[in-house]
Amino acid sequence: MKEEKLLIFNRIKDLYKYLHLPVDRIDDHSEFDVHNLKDIHTETPYISPVFRANFFSFVFVKNSVGKYTTDDKIFDTEPGTIYFTNPGHYKSFEWHQLNDVYMITLSESFLKENVHADIFEEFPFMLAETVPPRVLNEALFAEFEQLYEQIARAYNSHSPYRNRMIGSLFVVMLLKIKEYFWKDYNPIYEGNRSSEIVKNFKRNLEKHYRDLSNGAADHVFRVQEYADAQNLHPNYLSSVIKSKTGKAISTWIAEKTISEAKSLLQNSAVSIKEIAYRLGFTESAHFSNYFKKHTDISPVLFRKQHGVALS
Repeated sequence: MKEEKLLIFNRIKDLYKYLHLPVDRIDDHSEFDVHNLKDIHTETPYISPVFRANFFSFVFVKNSVGKYTTDDKIFDTEPGTIYFTNPGHYKSFEWHQLNDVYMITLSESFLKENVHADIFEEFPFMLAETVPPRVLNEALFAEFEQLYEQIARAYNSHSPYRNRMIGSLFVVMLLKIKEYFWKDYNPIYEGNRSSEIVKNFKRNLEKHYRDLSNGAADHVFRVQEYADAQNLHPNYLSSVIKSKTGKAISTWIAEKTISEAKSLLQNSAVSIKEIAYRLGFTESAHFSNYFKKHTDISPVLFRKQHGVALS
């Protein structure tokens, strides 16, 4: 497939609009959605286009039949199937019989702001390139069903604590996933050297930005430093990351910078000047311009929209 023909979506709402799905419930700022697919795909078979999306999707198949693709891998879905896909991969899905399938879609920013600040440290399996689906018996699946239905009720409520309730329930969801079938999962099981390189790059990226945000690092890593961490030539690392994820390293770094900036702006009392410094910007004006370039909103306005009255 030619890259220029590929559909790339950075926001949930943009993907939903393209697929002619309802977007009235989706908040541009929350980056979260949950719904039963039977309510929006009224005709089967349904076959989606191939696309790349910059968010996570968790799918719970109670009573449906279909399949989905992640890059070059094809997986069947049957009653009792649970799977998730992470950002940056080719994706498509189809349904031959569609009766009861819940899908939770959320961004990394939402995960860090409402689920766990060190989400990938606590749940490292989410760094895996491709995790195969699992089929659970009725009793085990019912435990997940109770959780995703509670999440859906919280999402549809008008409570001012909606996101906090969703976050708490999702922690339990991830712990159950970790306990039941990903506790001992090793994402290098595929025996693919490129997969190992991508996994290590994602882990190093996450750790470095965690160090930046808490003051343990004083400058933003460039390609050379990520390459040095794996004893690779920077051109080779860039080639592997681009071919395996569809995104250049510079894009990964930019998206991570914005994700960390959003989290600090929304969830801390740190000044914008200090946030800029922590994220490697020598001038707060440079950071503000960078943030607005990537989000179409200034850091000050972003804070105000999230109820934080600091500057």
